Amino acid sequence: MGAPYSEKVMDHFMHPRNVGEMENPDGVGRVGNPICGDIMEMQLRIKEGVIVDAKFKTFGCGAAIATSSMATEMIKGKTIEEALKLTNQAVAEALDGLPPVKMHCSVLAEDAVKAAIDDYLRKTTGKGLEGWKPRSETEEHKH
Repeated sequence: MGAPYSEKVMDHFMHPRNVGEMENPDGVGRVGNPICGDIMEMQLRIKEGVIVDAKFKTFGCGAAIATSSMATEMIKGKTIEEALKLTNQAVAEALDGLPPVKMHCSVLAEDAVKAAIDDYLRKTTGKGLEGWKPRSETEEHKH
């Protein structure tokens, strides 16, 4: 990886947490950025309004893998309401920063979490997140 990445980014890239898939997840969010080709899928297990497990599969650069990994760590054990407050800035800060050209990866991670929660809510209440749309599909950036 050519950019100056923090030790935490490198650790989550080399040793990603919660990678894989679960059987019969309660919510699945799949987001991607057609400009750069990064694709993230987040799967959630939710019990009584709490995210008890989170898994991800990411096709993308090291920063995309690291942000996916960190996002799953940050939402496990949180309520849906708490997880919805996760921001791409919080993910980047938890990784001790990302180069500006890689901040879009943290946006993908935030969007993947929200997409999975949106899917869960659609399945359980018939309504998704009101007015929510992935930013990652509309933002342009350089890889």
